[in-house]
Amino acid sequence: MDRQQEYVLRAIEERDIRFIRLWFTDVIGVLKSVAIAPAELEGAFSEGIGFDGSAIEGLARVSESDMIARPDPSTFQVLPWRGGKLGTARMFCDILTPDGEPAMADPRNVLKRALAKASDAGFTFYTHPEIEFYLFRPQEEGKPLVPIDTAGYFDHVARGSGHDFRRAAISLLESMGISVEFSHHEAGPGQNEIDLRYADALTTADNLMTFRSVVKEVSLEQGFTATFMPKPIAGQPGSGMHTHVSLFEGDTNAFHSPGGEYQLSDTARAFMAGLLRHSSEITAVTNQFVNSYKRLWGGGEAPSYKCWGHNNRSALVRVPMYKPGKSQSARVEYRGLDSSANPYLAYALILRAGLKGIEEGYDLPEEAEDNVWELSEAERRALGIEPLPGSLEQAVRAMEESELVADTLGENVFNHFLTNKRQEWSEYRAQVTPYELDRVGVI
Repeated sequence: MDRQQEYVLRAIEERDIRFIRLWFTDVIGVLKSVAIAPAELEGAFSEGIGFDGSAIEGLARVSESDMIARPDPSTFQVLPWRGGKLGTARMFCDILTPDGEPAMADPRNVLKRALAKASDAGFTFYTHPEIEFYLFRPQEEGKPLVPIDTAGYFDHVARGSGHDFRRAAISLLESMGISVEFSHHEAGPGQNEIDLRYADALTTADNLMTFRSVVKEVSLEQGFTATFMPKPIAGQPGSGMHTHVSLFEGDTNAFHSPGGEYQLSDTARAFMAGLLRHSSEITAVTNQFVNSYKRLWGGGEAPSYKCWGHNNRSALVRVPMYKPGKSQSARVEYRGLDSSANPYLAYALILRAGLKGIEEGYDLPEEAEDNVWELSEAERRALGIEPLPGSLEQAVRAMEESELVADTLGENVFNHFLTNKRQEWSEYRAQVTPYELDRVGVI
């Protein structure tokens, strides 16, 4: 037993923890959980907990259903909303096959494999997400959603429910060791944003799954409904998860070059070129629902076209304002990601797309200096600016042809994800919506 495992066992005894929740996700990013008693934890560390993997979306075929969840002791945290006499803690799990090998279909393992490739090239991948979400008042059946306020971007609402909500959520996150950098009201009514601090990509992905749970718990406690749906209200901004990324070589930021344009290195430019070239292929994962494309193509600063710019918020890849003399802050922002994505798969693909640009020496196209939404189609074509997929169906078609996505996700995840999304698109096309009834129902 290693020292981290010993620490967890000792902490459980000292804090009188009665339940340990073991967390992992399915392929779509739905959080799964099984609770064990403290007496079972030592065995879980050494042998794992067996379960039926075929019952989990995309994890295993029926013929290979036996799977093992082994807790990662470095992720141990007490759940602050499960206090009182029956304390509860959680740990994320790595999913294994019965012979102890990492399960190829485990989303956490998909990200670990991508990070290992980066490590082989001498890089550590860091991420910093800006998570947007909406808060609604309790919904009456058959009635439209009502946001908790009518405020806008950065608005200060006296005695506002959003202030209280964000304060409570941030307090819980920080009590679990998850550092928050910013929080504020976003542009839509009832829309909020909380930004997590930079961390390595695996830690960030774990933190994002915890973040979603915290937001849901606080919303229930305060009598609201929280949603990470990309576009819950027509005509209002969607909820993105813009993510700032950088590669480090040891303690050195590989994206920084004092003499480069915007202080970006050739490595950073090649990484950006990889993101742009492979962006259509990864969009089905970074924007995985039918509703995601109503955000991407619904205005509100969502990136619809494959281009980059400095402080250009219409660009898919943005170079934020740099801080002269602060090499550690050099980074790029990928704006195509929405708040409902599976962070393990999304970050794995963003990393591999960028690394491909570095490995192959991709050239970065010219910067888009203008607002690309205001350009005509002819002007965009002349500049070589292509659109992102306009629907889940188009994104799935782009993903189907991608060797990079297939290699990154592995056969099981790749095939199951495509099957799931084809089914979603087919079911969506069969729906008759209120819009259609209002538009043509009287004809």
